Order: sequence, then structure tokens, then C-alpha cells
Amino acid sequence: MKIAVVLFNLGGPDSLEAVRPFLFNLFDDPAIIGAPTPIRRLLAHLISRRREKKAQGIYARMGGRSPILPQTEAQAKALETALNAGGEDQWRCFVAMRYWNPRAAQALSEVKQWGPDRVVLLPLYPQFSTTTSASSLREWLDLANEQRFHPPTSALCCWPDAPPLIEAMAGGIRPLIEEAKRFGRPRVLFSAHGLPEKIVRAGDPYANQVLATTAALASLLGLQAGGVDDDDADYDVCFQSRVGPLKWIGPYTEERVVSAAQLKRPIVMAPVAFVSEHSETLVELDIEYRELALHHGAPAYLRAPTVQADAGFIALLAGMARFLAGQGRGSYSASQANGSPAGECPIECGHCARRQKRWAEARGELSPPGINKPVDFGVALPQAKPPPGYAETPGALADCVVTYPPLGGIPNS
Repeated sequence: MKIAVVLFNLGGPDSLEAVRPFLFNLFDDPAIIGAPTPIRRLLAHLISRRREKKAQGIYARMGGRSPILPQTEAQAKALETALNAGGEDQWRCFVAMRYWNPRAAQALSEVKQWGPDRVVLLPLYPQFSTTTSASSLREWLDLANEQRFHPPTSALCCWPDAPPLIEAMAGGIRPLIEEAKRFGRPRVLFSAHGLPEKIVRAGDPYANQVLATTAALASLLGLQAGGVDDDDADYDVCFQSRVGPLKWIGPYTEERVVSAAQLKRPIVMAPVAFVSEHSETLVELDIEYRELALHHGAPAYLRAPTVQADAGFIALLAGMARFLAGQGRGSYSASQANGSPAGECPIECGHCARRQKRWAEARGELSPPGINKPVDFGVALPQAKPPPGYAETPGALADCVVTYPPLGGIPNS
């Protein structure tokens, strides 16, 4: 059997001239700006023009292009090799970037030309968000429906605390903690890309899934958590890359950098939402936050690498791809830590804000933490449990943002 695996990622400009069209594609995504199409297009033009020069300056510091495509291609090559090692099935990996080349349309054309018997859709985002995984999957499914391309298709939802991912991340963090100890007691900052708070409050599970990642990492690394603004904490969780006038989830990475530096703690910066390097790591973390940390007195600043083509990480992707290829249609969550079951829908891990809200309402509570009231997403939230005897009413999951896009919309072969 021929099985196509499509790896999805954000993409990045491959030249300084590509910066503006890349930004336009980003802000023209309905998952990023939810305005009607004419207004969204106008805003995308205005924002991309306004931010072009600053963004070009950022990419100029990276050699004039983003490394995300060659690194994703390396991941695809390593995954294809792993999948074809033994067995009778023939596997081939394709890359689809959301906002720059190769776009989903190009990848779909290549997949169709190859003629697979089955397709596996694999977003390279450990934590699910409507702005990342869902956006990429929706674009693919829309294109596939337009072109009547309907082989049996399965999609990976999320894998925020899959043990091989956590082990691969910890492998890059652990030696830096030991190195940082030469300068004092280290403070590990787990940093993830932020989101506007209104997106999370609407039910996007991303923030809670980031906390699942960091809790698993802290446990494996033996790090002790503290309370909010606890000077003695071994680690902190924070969110970076906020832009625009909206309030974003916090605490903000730059604030936690300053706080740790003023305590004279050596800082180990660990990105937890990226599996490849790009401007958020190579410029924001490596240059801007390093300068900020040293300016405010940090005795050392070390940054852990992303997992990229780590052998354990590639083995995880291969295992999930094989699982999906054998399960037929549907979606799959690889969340398994802390007793969370792997299942057909990510809400089964219990981190979905909307499902937690329904559970809380069934118990007679107003809401769980993080719903309808301010919350510091850098503080671990308790995982809600369904009340005894509780069962979802028919259609109750239809409004859950985590189930988007509905893979059941693919016609039967």
C-alpha cells in the first residue's frame, strides 16, 4: 500500500523580498483575523506593508531567510527513511507550509500525482490551536474537497505530552541546566508562542496543552514549581511574540526574563512549542532576550535547541503516522501523560476548555479555572474531571473548537 504523509508547518520567507507576501498570507488567514474577507484582505495588505521593514530587519539577522523549510524537509526525509525501514507499505513524505512555499496546493498536487492509497495529515505543532493545526488542516481539506481528492485520510491532532517528545526536549535542556549551575541556581524559562487571550477564552486548548508540555518536562527534569512570582521556583512558564493592541495570554516572556535576571539567576531558555528554528528562536530568544537578560544582571543566559530531526522525535512521528494509517478516517490525540487517554478526539485528554466548562456546569459550578474570569496561564490549572454518571448530550461536541476541522466531512470512498 502507498501511504502519503503530509507534514504541516507555518513556513517562512526564503528571501527578504518574500517577507511582505509572507506576512500578507499570514494575516489573510481567517484563523488569524476573523473579519469578513474584504475587510480581512484590506487589513492584511495594511499590516504587511506596515511591518515589512521591521520584519526584513529580523530576517536579515538570520541570513536573509527562514531556516524552517530546510529543517522541515530534513524532518520529512528522516521520517520517510524511518517509515520505509521494514514492512511492505511504501511511504512518502510531503511538506505543506501554511503561509509560504511550498503551500498546501503544491503539496496536494504532488500527493495526487504520486497516487497514494491512504493519506496521513501530520501538523508539526505539539499543541493544538485553531490558529495553527486547525488552520493548516482546514486549508488542506478545502483544497481536497475542491479537487475531489478523497482517499482514506486521517489527521494527527496533538501530542503535547507524548513521552518521546518530552524526552527529546529534555535532552537539549538537561546539559544546559548543568552548565548554568556554574553561575548559580538556574531558572528554566519554558517559553511558548503566545495567543490573544480572547482566542483561548473562546475554547482554544493551546494554553492548557502548553501547560501539559511544561508539567511533563518539569517532572522529567526534576524541577520544582513555585507560586506566582515565587523567587525560589526552579522554572517558570511564559509566552512570547505578542503583537498588536489585544491582550495576550501571560505571563510574558520578557517580564520573566527581567525577573530572573534581577534575582541574579542564570537563565536556561527552553522553547516548548516549536520543533524547528525560526525568527522566534533565532532572533527573539537568542538575541533580544539574551541582551535583555544580560542588561538586567543575569550571570548567564543559555538557550536549548528545538528537537528538529532528533532520532527520538522522528520515532514518535513514525509511530503516530503508522497508528493513523492503520486506523482509517478520523483524528488522533497522542496525549498520554498523567493518565490522559489517547483517543479519537483531543478533548478526551480533558484539557479542552469548553468540555471542562460543561463538566463544571454539570457539577453545579460556575466554571473551571480559565473560563469567564481572569487567569494567569503561567500557573498550572487543575485538570477537570467529569461528574459521576455524566454523559455528553448528542451533538454537544459540535461546538467544541478542538474538533475543528471536522474530518468526518470527507466523503466516503
